[in-house]
Amino acid sequence: MANYTKDPEAVARLTPQQFHVTQESGTERPFQNEFWDHHEPGIYVDIVSGEPLFSSLDKFDSHCGWPSFTKPLESDHVEELTDRTHGMVRTEVRSTHADSHLGHVFDDGPVDQGGLRYCINSASLRFIPVDKLESEGYGDYLKLFKKEQK
Repeated sequence: MANYTKDPEAVARLTPQQFHVTQESGTERPFQNEFWDHHEPGIYVDIVSGEPLFSSLDKFDSHCGWPSFTKPLESDHVEELTDRTHGMVRTEVRSTHADSHLGHVFDDGPVDQGGLRYCINSASLRFIPVDKLESEGYGDYLKLFKKEQK
């Protein structure tokens, strides 16, 4: 398994929006972000550490304006914390190794898929398309996208 860490060089390369979201627990605008309406097959990784977080196979249109997933790709790469900001109680989602703020998880997702909605900021993610998984070091995830042969 790769060693995912909070890479200071990656943090230095973040755009102001990416820095605000990942390092200052900010939120990007709905419907005005890179992945809210993105449908290409592949995986989404932490923009700071590269740790695998979500799969396009678990992505769905929640009509909220942010990318939404039913579950993490690797549950040990995602931490859930109580967030009491903005006068409400929510569950914040952060990456385990880079401690990047990713978004929040809610219990209004598809019931037939566990009922959760991981509402994630595009600015915290980097997308790796299926055809680049091997070359980018994520070849172990190719098997998720292979059609079952009978």
